[in-house]
Amino acid sequence: MRRLRRLVQKRSLRWSEATCVLEGPDLVLAALDASIEFEAIYVDATEYSSVEVGEIRSRAVAQGVRVFSLAPGVLERIADAATPQPVLGAIRLPLTPVEDIACAGLILVLHDVRDPGNAGTLIRSADATGATGVVFTGQSVDPFNPKTLRATAGSIFHVPVAVGSLEGTLDSFVTRGATTLATVVRGGRSHRLENYSQATVVVIGNEASGLDDVSVALCDRAITIEMSGASESLNAGVAGSLVAFEALWQRQDTTSPPPSPSL
Repeated sequence: MRRLRRLVQKRSLRWSEATCVLEGPDLVLAALDASIEFEAIYVDATEYSSVEVGEIRSRAVAQGVRVFSLAPGVLERIADAATPQPVLGAIRLPLTPVEDIACAGLILVLHDVRDPGNAGTLIRSADATGATGVVFTGQSVDPFNPKTLRATAGSIFHVPVAVGSLEGTLDSFVTRGATTLATVVRGGRSHRLENYSQATVVVIGNEASGLDDVSVALCDRAITIEMSGASESLNAGVAGSLVAFEALWQRQDTTSPPPSPSL
């Protein structure tokens, strides 16, 4: 159990062993639904016969996944979540190489996005809008740490996720014909004037400082989300989500004018 606790705590171990820990029945079920490769599932002995855990056990057995019952209190000492979870799962990292992400539709690149909540929100929005993939670059949060995994609400199993360098990621998609857009707080072209019908890479920057000039210069052009009111900027999760849903709207309906701004 010490290894599981270290996998929860240490990014370096997660990556060296290509394994991460899922906390809670919802994430474990989502991974089973997506046929993610499991190492094992661990269940609190006091919950072993509950309906919820029973479903997980039967699904796991059907997929050839080992299930272990642990003494009461053991899982609480492993898990990161404040609320005790009756189920944990150890899975192989569901990681996709950048070059294996199709150059089509919308690709979100998270550069130096440090907050697990923002990262999880962007993965959920990518999933909800049918984005082709999400790439983490720079000093971004680990997409497979417990907080990020919880924030994705299982969407991390539905959309390809990669980790790479910003320059290498952009080069990979540009050489395959994509347009690259940098999000900036002000001075860019309105994000609603872009054409997202073809392969488009959108780079979302750090929550506090955004994208630096060097990163912006790597992209074809910059885009800005127009706002009214006194707010200086949107948080990274909201900004990326707005762009993702604009891209979805364009793919669904290219004949009507855009809806009126709600801000």
